[in-house]
Amino acid sequence: MRNLRIIPLLIIFISISSASFAQDWAGFNRYKESNTQVASAPKAVFMGDSITDNWASWDSDFFTSNNYVGRGISGQTTSQMLVRFRRDVIELAPEYVTILAGTNDIARNNGEITLENVLGNIISMCELAKANNIKPILCAILPATGYRWRPEVKPADDIVKLNGMIRAYAEQNGIPYVDYHTLLKDEHNGLPVKYADDGVHPNVGCYKLMEELIMKYLP
Repeated sequence: MRNLRIIPLLIIFISISSASFAQDWAGFNRYKESNTQVASAPKAVFMGDSITDNWASWDSDFFTSNNYVGRGISGQTTSQMLVRFRRDVIELAPEYVTILAGTNDIARNNGEITLENVLGNIISMCELAKANNIKPILCAILPATGYRWRPEVKPADDIVKLNGMIRAYAEQNGIPYVDYHTLLKDEHNGLPVKYADDGVHPNVGCYKLMEELIMKYLP
């Protein structure tokens, strides 16, 4: 009988958790307070997922000393970033926005999505930036051969393909393209353990290499 009583409570908890997630699917609340504390326009906003989220936390000096702002949210896809782009980028009025996005789309974090639609979301972010006098910088998705949270997905080839699409769009539209993938990949188009314990999320040493590269595009 005790177990039977627990089951309805679990159902209620799951329902509440799901409803809470649905109410802020794009993650507006994550940086709501932080955005109000940005006193002057940053040099650049770094838009992204957990890779950017960790970056701003683990090497905060890099961001504060250069007047950069990190706006990464763990697990997010390009669809979610596009929805919150106005709040977390445009309203901060930066000179630049760097966009490092797409690996969670390939991981199917929000279900199936074509690479063409992922690119479309990235293009829309660039168009929004340009329309608001913000210079976009597109970043290659970091290499990966697998995702621990989605073991059935083998992302290496899709990452290479999507990066090629992003690069082509960037070159056709005069947008800088930061090739993290070539910088960091191993012979299997993965992220080696010296850069990431889980093959996806960079360590501090890896971020240092990424910083050296991205600074070439942020005069």
